[in-house]
This record gives sequence, structure tokens and C-alpha cells, in this order.
Amino acid sequence: MRKLLLAGIAVAMMATPAFAANYRFVIVPKAMNNPFFDFARDGCLKRAKELGNIECIYKGPVEHEPATQAQIIQDFVTQKVDGLAISVADVAAMTKSIEAATAAGIPVITFDADAPGSKRIAYIGTNNKEFGVALGKELLKLRPDGGKYAMVSGGPGAKNLAERVDGVREALKGSKWTEVAGSPTFCNDDPALAVQQMTDMRTATPDLAAIVPIGGWPMFAPEGFKAFASRNKKDIDSGKFTLVVADTLKMQLELLRDGYANALVGQRPFEMGEKAMDTLLAIKKGEKVPEIVYTGLDLVTKDNVAQMLK
Repeated sequence: MRKLLLAGIAVAMMATPAFAANYRFVIVPKAMNNPFFDFARDGCLKRAKELGNIECIYKGPVEHEPATQAQIIQDFVTQKVDGLAISVADVAAMTKSIEAATAAGIPVITFDADAPGSKRIAYIGTNNKEFGVALGKELLKLRPDGGKYAMVSGGPGAKNLAERVDGVREALKGSKWTEVAGSPTFCNDDPALAVQQMTDMRTATPDLAAIVPIGGWPMFAPEGFKAFASRNKKDIDSGKFTLVVADTLKMQLELLRDGYANALVGQRPFEMGEKAMDTLLAIKKGEKVPEIVYTGLDLVTKDNVAQMLK
């Protein structure tokens, strides 16, 4: 009996956090298999540790599944957490989830992907229209002669991705670039599918001059992306085929350094995670917070990739 009692005490001690957090804030990504969100998680954990009175909880669907994301949020509403930061996978679904959380007295902000018509208090992340414009301008700078291009997107219900698509088109409007039929494709944040879609587009349109993934998905499968780029390396090196890709994770920087892409335009997910904790804490303290916080972009080419990798 004494052994059982001691064992029970040991388990209880292991389950108890090192400090009693005043607030439990949750960061909900679109998909936990997307390495982009790992950086938002790391920023959240770092800032929570610095603040000392916050527990950062990171949980979302394993894959891009808006219905699962909505269920996870409902579970946290039931648990009565102190705040939610959500990367919105589907605006319609998340607008309802945000309303339910708000009705339960839980403050909600969005990060990375917004739902501006909802009851969220603030958005932290990229200006996605400007992000798309930056991708398009980089392609135009690299290839002013133009040609046929295609885009790869993630989920069709994500407003942030639709804004990036619009931005690319705006930047290339009036130029010698023309978008092919069937663009953008939607990979639903699946890296392997994104690579396959790039392969299919290149096969369907042999004179395709550029592909612009508006998220880093194909590069998140680095070996698959490298295989695709290797098959097209001669055209990439000669300037006949150009790859301008969103995001600047380490694996992507290494692929750019090694000549498998022409340019990257990156976001700052680590900073999104940090600022999410600051913003939710300020809301709980009754402080006024900015409705929009843009975290900026980074442009990377072969000229500065070594610096970015340091």
C-alpha cells in the first residue's frame, strides 16, 4: 500500500508544472505537420518562459483539416483556457469558433491567417497582399522578359493565401507574364502533394517559365523538391525556368544556397509566436492592443543567403 501511495505521489509531482501559471494561452496552427508553425510554437514557448506567469499550449490538427481545427478550439473553450491565438484554416468555420470562444469569455486573436469579419480582437502576422506583391516583384526582377507562370497555394478557404495570390497577380499585371489555366493549385498544406503539383504543371506546360509557391510547402519536402529541381536544373541555371518561393525556413535557405531555387520571400513566424503571448497578456490585463500587427518580410537571394544561414 505504501509503495502504491508513493508511486501516486511521484506521478502527481511529474504532472505538476514547475510554476503555477496565471494564464493558459493556446496557439492553434492550421496543421502541426507544417514546419512553418514550429517556429511560431518556439516563439510562444520562449516568450511564455520569459514572462514567467504564462503556460504556452500548442495544439492543432496534424494535417490541414478545418473541421478538426474547429473541434480542437471547442475543446479548449470547454476547458476554459485564458486565451486563444489561431491561424485560420477556413474563415467561415473559424468565424463560428471564434464567436463561440468570445461568448464564453475567452479572448481570441489570430496569427499568420486572419478572419477579419470575426470577433477576434487582433491579428498578428504578415501583410499577405504585400507578401504576394513581393513574390511577384521578385519574379519580375529576375525575369522581366516574362513567360507563362503558375502558383501553388494551400487551402482554398484560407483568406491569407487568397490575398497572396491576388498580390502576385497585381505585381505582374501589365507585364509580359501570363498565368496558366488551373493556377493556383491547392495542396492543402501537403508538401508531397505540392511537389507533385509542380511536376504535373511542368509536364502539362513544357514551356512553363516559372512556378511561384505562395507558401513553402514543396520545400518542406526537401528531398522531393530537390528531385524536382534537379530534373529542371539545366533550365534553372540557364534562366529558362525560375522558382520564387515563399518562406525562409533553414531547409529552404539551404536549397536556395545549393542552387535549387532563385529567390525566397520569408515571413517571421517566431516573432508571431512571441507577439501572440504579449498581446493575449495585455488583453487579460485590460490594456488596449493594436488590431493589426505586421511582423515584416525578408527577401533572400543567392547574394545574402549565406548571411541568413548564420
